[in-house]
Order: sequence, then structure tokens, then C-alpha cells
Amino acid sequence: MLISLARPAVKAAGLHLSSRLCFRLCSSAMASSVARLSPGDPSSYSRPDQAVVTRMHLDLAANFSEQVLTGSVTLGVKRVDETNLLQLDCSKLNIYTVKDDKTGKQLHWDVGAAGPCGSKFTITLPDIQPEEDKEEDINITVSYSTSPSSSALQWLSPAQAGGDQPYLFSQNQAIHCRAMIPCQDTPSVKVPYTATITVPSPLTALMSALRKGDPEQLPGDLTQFKFSQPVPIQSYLIALAVGQLDSVRVGPRSLVWGGKKQLELAKIDFSETEEMLTTAIALCGPYVWGDYDILVLPPSFPFGGMENPCLTFATPTLLSGDKSNANVIAHEIAHSWTGNLVTNYNFEHFWLNEGFTVFTERKIIGRMMGEQMRHFHAILGWRDLEECVNSQFSPSHPFTALVPDLSGVDPDDAFSTIPYEKGSTFLWYLEDLVGGSEKFEPFLRAYYEHFIYQSITTDQFKSFFLSYFSSNPAISSIDWDTWLYAPGMPPYKPNFDATLAVKSRELADKWISGNMPEDKNEFEEFSAEQKLEFLGILLESDKLGHEKLEKMDKLYGLSSSPNTEILFGFIRIGIKGRWEKSVELGLDLATRQGRMKFCRPLFKDLWSWEEQKERVKKCFLDHRAEMMAVCREMVGKDLGIKE
Repeated sequence: MLISLARPAVKAAGLHLSSRLCFRLCSSAMASSVARLSPGDPSSYSRPDQAVVTRMHLDLAANFSEQVLTGSVTLGVKRVDETNLLQLDCSKLNIYTVKDDKTGKQLHWDVGAAGPCGSKFTITLPDIQPEEDKEEDINITVSYSTSPSSSALQWLSPAQAGGDQPYLFSQNQAIHCRAMIPCQDTPSVKVPYTATITVPSPLTALMSALRKGDPEQLPGDLTQFKFSQPVPIQSYLIALAVGQLDSVRVGPRSLVWGGKKQLELAKIDFSETEEMLTTAIALCGPYVWGDYDILVLPPSFPFGGMENPCLTFATPTLLSGDKSNANVIAHEIAHSWTGNLVTNYNFEHFWLNEGFTVFTERKIIGRMMGEQMRHFHAILGWRDLEECVNSQFSPSHPFTALVPDLSGVDPDDAFSTIPYEKGSTFLWYLEDLVGGSEKFEPFLRAYYEHFIYQSITTDQFKSFFLSYFSSNPAISSIDWDTWLYAPGMPPYKPNFDATLAVKSRELADKWISGNMPEDKNEFEEFSAEQKLEFLGILLESDKLGHEKLEKMDKLYGLSSSPNTEILFGFIRIGIKGRWEKSVELGLDLATRQGRMKFCRPLFKDLWSWEEQKERVKKCFLDHRAEMMAVCREMVGKDLGIKE
């Protein structure tokens, strides 16, 4: 998944709280001594150490009038010990029946009280008969339906979807799959799945899996689609979308799906998909997923991209017609190895997904566009990290540790750029330490090969790294506790090549000093990254006066930029300068799309403008029903407005 938060910089302070104990004490206080839900995952009730799900088949129908999925899931279950209980996760699911497929008998089940991480769903397994093979899987079918308020699903009317048909899409990371499917909703469990999805005609269903055969027309003006994902995946990668969809081919194994208007731009913006894939393969090893398709979702999708295998979900805010936001696709492609093949054991180790992915994304960019551009992307990321540490949280906040304690915490509440940028910086540091890319890139490939299809902890990564580089004396200097468990900025800042940033700084200095340019040529010659750096420097400077903002907008056309990143950056500068025009621009951008990277900072920035609070509150209340649950809840928490 790709996120990034907003900017300004406060000078990095690498806090050397070098013991795990200090961090754990802070976390324990914050978590109010809430016990971990399971021994391996603080965010899951499941107990795969007792009985584990080994495969899954979904048979679901999309009911748009009721806004629910109805049907069943068949789970292959293997007993790990002598238990007679299967423990699953669920959230707001209506469970109807649970049966043993072999005998057809109904099984006893119970759903516990709801908490921050949903509910425990316990099924009593059939007794083992003397003549049975204890190693044989048990097949259990659960008939159920989702809730109209499922946190995993976004149901859109035709008007909201921008067409004449309704739309449905899921977003299951971090722990929302349990609101779509009763399952062991922990990344420590990875299973293959198949699915049969029935939808109203003329809608198309897509999943994070390979399409099997042609759609089948059914009585009642329904269409049935079949899918297979043979590679074992964690539950949050199960994804579904249903809508009036067209497609265009952008590579030998890649289609882009979306509305017709979206596809016109997507064909340009995602035209380098195959080059990115082949570059990633050279870095990481074979691509095991077959297809690599992209689905451009409606604007309410809350993230930049989601690495659902075979079908990356992408926000329409990436579409600008000039490929300037295509790095998001490089990020999601990198996830094909970092996260999807080698996975964090639970969300305390989320940096093993996102830190590795950002690091690899920038390696892809470096090979395609040059090392200076890789460094430039890292410079922009460092500014995001500084704002996250110093403004979103604080330098002593436990969630700014690379490996936080999430006991009693919904992972969405801890979600930030920390695992992305702090994790990537840690890998950059390790690469520099062991002798550069010629030493480190072979290690990364060996790491993916060694842990392929597994879910691992940070300690497993550490052990493999130390073993691989055991003959390198430099590794004895690594302060693992500080890197992994201390809050705040990293204790090391790479020596970034800032060559491409020089012109951005020079132009920004002109505006700050009042020596404003009279023509737009210099700015128009900038790359998108240079424009973002220019805006980032202005945002972290003293606020600009209204006259400067008016002239800048007139000269560069920033308030009408087709690049959402640039528009967002300019609006934030205007809000900081208390420029009245920025209020309307900010509320418009915060509500016509639902990407949290933009929504949350815009609402928070405007909320800090005392005279605008009532207007901001009304805008949020008027539009929150259009937001996906995770975005609605996080913005509500930011503003202190409860559901």
C-alpha cells in the first residue's frame, strides 16, 4: 500500500533511547495494559497455533439494494494440536449456519462481544473418529452475510460512481477482511483461494486473483465470475471490485480497468508498467503472480494504491496525463515481492512490508531514471517523515518506533509514514554500511528466496542479515535497539544527492525573499518532483503573504493543476498563510476524493484555522457518508468529531 503524509521539516533529531525497555514501557502505558488477543498477533483473535485455515473458497453474491454480500465461505482446516476449536475473526457479520462438509452436520459456534478488533468467532470442530487420518483437512462451510456498515466494503450509488451503474470495492488492510469474510485475519496465515462471485448484469467483478473462464449469464439478469489465486496470500490481500468496467492493455501481462474517461489518461500514465515489472524482476527475482492488472477506482478509495496480487487498486488522483505519479505503480509492483511473497508476521512488523517496498520502489526509479532521481524521491520522503514524527505524532510517541507495540490498538490508529520512510532509511543505512548496492542487492534477492511464501518477524530478518554478512566487521556497529524500538527520527540520515533539488531551492528563495520572477518558464521546466520540492520548501518557511500567493497562482496556475500532489501542496501553503481562497480549494479537494494522504492533512490544517472551524465541521459532517469507513473514522478522530 502506498501512503505519504504531508510536509514541513523540523531538523532531524535522532533520539538514542537505546533500550527496548524504554519503548515497551511507553507503549504499555498507552495501551492501558490491554492483553494481546492472541500469542502471535495483537490484532487477531485467531489461533493458528491450534487449528489453521489452509485454503478458502468464496461463493458470494453482491446485493446492491441491501448493500451486503451474501453466500458462504468454505474453509479447509488443519488441526495443529488436539484442540476441538477453530478460532476466527469476524466483524459485524451475520452468521447463519456452520456445517461439516463431510457429514453435513451443523457445528456449534459462538461469536463473542465486539471490541476494537472485531469479535472472536469460535467453531467447535467435529470429533476425530478412530478410523480418520488426523492429518486430513476438515472442510467447514460458513453461511453468512456482511453488514451494510462493513468497514471493508464501499458501496456507491451510480451518481457517486460517476456513471449509470452502482459500484462496490473492498479495502481489507489492515484488519478489515474480517468484516467481509470470517477468517483468520492475521498476516501470519497465508492461504490460496478460489471464488465464485455473482453480480447484477451488466456489471463486471474483479478480484485479486486470476480470472477463470468466461463470465456465465444466469437467470434473473445476473452474471457469475470465477477466480483462482493459487499463491498463498494473507487475508488482507483478498480484494473484490464490482462495477461497470472497461479495460485497455498497457503491457503483455497488464490491463488497466476503469471507466472509459479514466482509461484515456491511464493508458498514458501507466504506459511504463512493463518496464517497471522487468526492472523489478531483475532486482528481486521471478514474478510468480501471472497477470499484473491495475484497477482505477472511484475517488473515494482511501489510499494511493493497494498491492492486491494480480490486480493493483489505484486512486484516480494518480491520473495526470504526464506519468508524474507513476512511482505509485512502481511501489505496488515492488510489493509483489516485499509484502506479498515475504510478509510481516503481524502489523507490529509492518516495516518489513513497507520499508522494503519504498526502498525497492526507489531502486526501480533509480534504474529507470537515474540515481539522482532515486535520491530526489528519498529527499521528498525524508520531509514526509519529519512531519510525521514532529507534527502528526511527536518525537517521543511510541508509534514513531519502527517496531511498535500494538497491544490493544487498532492498527489503523498507528498507520503512518513511519514504516515506509523510517524503514526505507534503515535499509539505506544497512546498504551503506555493508559496502553499497553491489553487496546489498544480492542480499535482498537471497532474502526473498529464503523467506518466500512466509510471514516473518523483525528478529528473523535480523538473524538472516547477520548470518549473510557474518564476515563483514562493519555490522558489529549496528545499534539494533535504537533503530527498531526507539521513537523519533532515525539515528542516521543518508547523504542524499541534492543536485536535482538545487533549482527548486533557488526558485523558492526568490519567492521567500520577495524577488519574485515575472515569467513562468523556470517553473514550467521543472519535473513534477522539482515542483513538489519547491512547494515543500515554501511550506516549511514562514507563511507567505496573500499578494505573493495570488501572484504565484496567476503565474503558475497552481490552483488548477491537474496533478493532485501539486494542487495539494499549494493549498497547504495557502492555508498556512490564511489565504481565504485556500479554504474553498481545500474543502473541495478534501471532499471530491477520499485519499487519506490529502483528506487528513487538509482537514487538520483547516481545523487549526480558528475562524474556519464551524465551516470545516459542517463540511465533514455533510460529506462523511461519501468517505470509506477508514477515512471517515480517521478524519473524525483528527477533528475530535465522533460518529
